[in-house]
Amino acid sequence: MPNMSRVRSVSHAGVKLILNVLLVLVFIDIFVFLIAQIADGRAILWPLVGLWLLAAYIILPRIHRFLTKIYIPNYFVGRTRTGDGFYGDPVNLALIGSEEQLHQAMTAAGWARADDLSLQSSLKMTYTSLRKKSYPEAPVSSLYLFSEKQDFAYQKEVNGNPRVRHHVRFWQTPEDWWLPGGHEVDWLGAATFDRRVGLSLYTGQITHKIDDNTDEERDHVVKTMKNTKHVKDVEVVEHFTTAFRSRNGGGDRIETDGSLPFIYLK
Repeated sequence: MPNMSRVRSVSHAGVKLILNVLLVLVFIDIFVFLIAQIADGRAILWPLVGLWLLAAYIILPRIHRFLTKIYIPNYFVGRTRTGDGFYGDPVNLALIGSEEQLHQAMTAAGWARADDLSLQSSLKMTYTSLRKKSYPEAPVSSLYLFSEKQDFAYQKEVNGNPRVRHHVRFWQTPEDWWLPGGHEVDWLGAATFDRRVGLSLYTGQITHKIDDNTDEERDHVVKTMKNTKHVKDVEVVEHFTTAFRSRNGGGDRIETDGSLPFIYLK
């Protein structure tokens, strides 16, 4: 008898392929229609905006998600991943302690827990950014580690401006998982500094642009946490990874010396 689970898997893959082909055909039709509008001279602005939205938020992300599954490995390399599959920000913090201890330490250090990303929080973020109004709990985009988005994030606005901020995402490590070198930790973090809002180099989507010196933001997080009573010790493993210069998932330049602080919470 045929293996029914394998048959179902093949059938599901076939349906998914057909749906993707149909979506591509629809996108091509829309693309041709918008180009025709521009070529006929009947309209310029709205077809251009339509082309940008179609390319930035639908076509390019789908292409990147397909390609990155082929050439980017799906195991821990000290980098987060974007929803489109690109390497994201470097993992530059390791923590030992409970979730409650982590929340206590970050709150005592003056950080605000970011709202979960949703339509409502995204609209509020857009409004406050345009009006230059404070939004201390502004959401951050989703990055992925262990194939999961961050468990939560913390941030600090600069001068009440949500477009310029310190922020750090945290992921709980899987059970019985070890860092290279045999280090066992409970949480990993990725800290970067948002310097302005711009467009992604790879997709054209609106996003925050980060400062290239990720080590400075890493050290800022450690310094603020050490100034509380919730940190027992900090051990820095130098050259935990090779120092490197690269780009993150939005195309921003990043560089790091490869050191990894291990923060022991209490």
